Parts: sequence; C-alpha cells; structure tokens
Amino acid sequence: MLFWIFAAVLTAAVLLLIVPPLLRTAGSGPDREEFDREVYRDQLDELERDRARGLINDAQAEAARAEIARRMLATAEKTAATGSGAPRSARLLAVLLALVLPVGALAVYGSVGRPDLPAQPLASRNIEQERGGPPKSVLAAMDKLKAQLAENPSDIQGWLILGQAYAKMGRNGDAADALRHAVALNRDDVEVQGLFAETLVSANDGMVPEEAVAAFDAVLAKEPKDPRARFFAALARFQAGDQQGALDRWSALMAESPADAPWVPVVRDQIREAAVALNLDPAKVTPQPLPPEQKEQAAQGGQQAAPNAQGNGTANAQANPQGNAAGQDEMIRGMVANLAARLDADPSDVDGWLKLARSYGVLGDTAKALDAARKARERAPDRADVQVAYANAVLQTQPRNETPKPLPEEATSALRLALKAEPDNKDALWLLGLDAMMSGHKDEAAAHWGKLIAQFKPSDPEYTLLKGRLDALNAGG
Repeated sequence: MLFWIFAAVLTAAVLLLIVPPLLRTAGSGPDREEFDREVYRDQLDELERDRARGLINDAQAEAARAEIARRMLATAEKTAATGSGAPRSARLLAVLLALVLPVGALAVYGSVGRPDLPAQPLASRNIEQERGGPPKSVLAAMDKLKAQLAENPSDIQGWLILGQAYAKMGRNGDAADALRHAVALNRDDVEVQGLFAETLVSANDGMVPEEAVAAFDAVLAKEPKDPRARFFAALARFQAGDQQGALDRWSALMAESPADAPWVPVVRDQIREAAVALNLDPAKVTPQPLPPEQKEQAAQGGQQAAPNAQGNGTANAQANPQGNAAGQDEMIRGMVANLAARLDADPSDVDGWLKLARSYGVLGDTAKALDAARKARERAPDRADVQVAYANAVLQTQPRNETPKPLPEEATSALRLALKAEPDNKDALWLLGLDAMMSGHKDEAAAHWGKLIAQFKPSDPEYTLLKGRLDALNAGG
C-alpha cells in the first residue's frame, strides 16, 4: 500500500508541474490583446486632443488615425485566432496529459512491474553483492575452507585456493596472509613463492617490501631467468634509491626477452624512468629485445609457448596491420619451405618432421601436415610425442561436426601406442578419454581422466575442467 501511495503522490506532483502552465497559457492570450486595444483607444483620444489644440493639422490627424485603426484591426484578428485556437489546444493537451500520465504509468508497471513481489527489508538484502561483491555462496565456501584450514593447517592447496580467492576479491592483505602459509609449507615451489611476493607488492600499493624481496630472491636462486622475479627485484632496488642497479637489471631483462613478451612495454617504461633519474638518454640505454617468439614458434608449429609470453606484437600490427600480416605469412611460408627442402635432403631428422607437421597445421595445409607426421612416425614409432602428433594430424583432416562422434580408428590406435610408450602422456589420456565418452564407454573414460587429473593441482584450470567431466560421468551424463 505504501508503494501505491508514493506512486500516486509522485504522479500528482508531475501533473502539477505540467498542467497549470498549460492552463495559464490558454487564458493569457485574450487578456494581453485587450490591454493592447485599450492602449490604442487612449492613443485615439490623445490624437483628438492634439488636433483640437492645433498641434497637428487635419491631414496628419487622419493619417495617424488610419495607422492606429490598422493596428487595432490586427489586434482584433490576432485575438480571434488565439482565442479559438491556441488556448483550446492548450486546454486539450492539459486534459490529455492528466489522463495519459497516470493511465500510461499503470500500463507500463502492469506489463514489466512485479506487484506480487513482497517487500525486502534492508536486513535481508545482500548489500555486498548489490555493490558488486562476491555472492553469499562464495563467502560461505570461503568460510568453510577457513574452518577446514583451522583444523588442518598443513593443507597447502587449501591455502593456495584461499589466497587466490582473496586476490580476486581485491583483498590483497588477506591473500598475502593465506599465501604466506602456503610458502611456509613448501619453500621449494618457485611459483608459490613468486605469487606470494607479487601479492605482497599489491598489498603494499606497488612498493616492494623486504619480505617480498626475500621471496623473489628465493625464486631467482632456483630460476635465475624468471622474468617476474627479475622485474620486481630491480624495482626494489629502484625504490631503495639504487637507480643504476635497477637500470642494469631491467636492461638485462629487456635484452633477454622476446619482443612480443607482455612484460616488455612495462620494462621499457621502467628503463626510461630510471634513465631520466640518472640524466641519461633513454634511447641510448634501452636495448633491443629478442625477435618475437611467437613468429618463430609459428614457423615451428607454435606448440610450445614461453612462460607468460602471450603478447602479439601490437606495435608492428598497429603500425601496418595488413602489411605486417602479409609479411608474417610470407616469412612463415618461406621458413616452412626451407625446412621441407632440408628434410628432403636429410629425412632422418624426426624432430624436423614434427616441426614441419606443426607448421603445415598452422598454415591450414592439413594434408601436408599429415604426410609430415606420418614420416616422423615411420622413423620413430616408439616415441609418444610422435604418435600424439600423428593423431592430431589425423584429427585435423576430419570435417567439423556439430554432433560429437568417436575419434577415427587411425587416431586412437596412435594414441594407444603413445600410452604404451608413455603411460602418463597427458594428450593421449585426454583424447582417449574423450573418445571413450563419445563411444558410450563411461568407465573407460573415467579411468583415463582419473589418471590424468592426478597430474594436476586443484588450483590448475585443467583440474577444474577434468573435475567437471568426471562429475558429469559419475552423474550419468
């Protein structure tokens, strides 16, 4: 009832703002014209007085009288038009608005509104979710995870999941606390160390604290080429006032990074900042990065990407996108042709045939890719990667179907030979599980994927995908 009262008051307020001005407009026209006619009558009387006093002659009086009469006639015509047209239309518009506004509002609310929806008190609303926060189910799951970690604080995967969840919520301080437990449980895991250190930097508004420096140093002790640790170790020196030391380290990182690495623009900006602080010319102290890694990989099949190097050479593409794409395609085809010619001269290079198969696959020439993979398979039938490459080449030649169907026998036989040579081969386990599922052999699919999921951590995206597949199989899907 309170809603309807509020709606009625609001509608009445809107009508009071619109209708009265229209009604005033309807009644103001004749009053104005009547005033003008009264002025003209006074002018006529004044004209007669001037004539009687001899101020003007008869001809002048007659001319002035004619002009005043013309103006009075024009006023009369305007009064007739205004009195019969505009005021009437204004009154009609006022009546229509008074009817249409409330009726239209009721019609719109009746079609899109929810009058049957009960009121929701403020105490029962999820204010955090309305503000863009996580749903209650996520918060409940996190509370449950925290309770489990309180009972079992040695669960490193639990601390990792909790830390990553906090990081996604923007609670970097809580994320760092959770990841600190994970680091304490396994100080040899450089990925956990790096994630913990980077979270500490985020929690400190971009400043690299001593604890983060120690973690990055631990990463570099095991992985001296880790780009994230190298970048932040240099940033720590820069923030400590050692601009030259930071510049040397960033320059070394730039010189050893592929041009399409995503961290290259950031490193270049930091080099410029350090050079300006040292009164140096940034152009002279900024080394050129290595050739783009993705281009080289495309020529070789593009199967193995450098860690975190997922850039796409945007600078060159933006400068001349059409010429850049054409140049890349021409370069790749030239390299593929050279590789094919070399293999024709020396067909014993198994890895070369694999590279050629991947390259033809990138170029979309599936027939040549299959032929190259077959030649590799003929020369090394006992290698699991060769059998998987051959199976992938076979699958590339198959037409796409909207309805999933089992894999070709030629591909599955190669995948079984790959498992025979390497029982834990991930690609073979995945594809054979997929084939078994589409063939209706759910137990066989579960066996393959169960063996595969054991090779991933719960925080890995592959683990989530496999877990969903296995749950669907167990549920009869």
